[in-house]
Amino acid sequence: QVQLVESGGGLVQAGGSLRLSCAASGRIFSINGMGWYRQAPGKQRELVAALTSGGSTNYADSVKGRFTISRDNVKNTVYLQMSSLKPEDTAVYYCKYGIRDSPSKAAKDYWGQGTQVTVSS
Repeated sequence: QVQLVESGGGLVQAGGSLRLSCAASGRIFSINGMGWYRQAPGKQRELVAALTSGGSTNYADSVKGRFTISRDNVKNTVYLQMSSLKPEDTAVYYCKYGIRDSPSKAAKDYWGQGTQVTVSS
């Protein structure tokens, strides 16, 4: 089994910064890619940032230049550094990993439990 544990959410004033972390543990053969998503009340879950196994990144237009996704391969941890936060960034943030737990199996998607980010104006 694979477990993802998120941390780092909280309440911050507009213009502030937060760093989210998501650590993967358990039966991990390889990681295909990882990403951060968010879901605001009454809205669909949306991709915020993605990082491929080759190191390529992709960001939602709304966060480009403000958010940075990175990883620590030794710790199997992905980070989301968020700066210049805006009230519209308020949402529950979820990490997602594409993980193969054995060489004979295809990758599966695993989700973190979600962490609340609230930006006050």
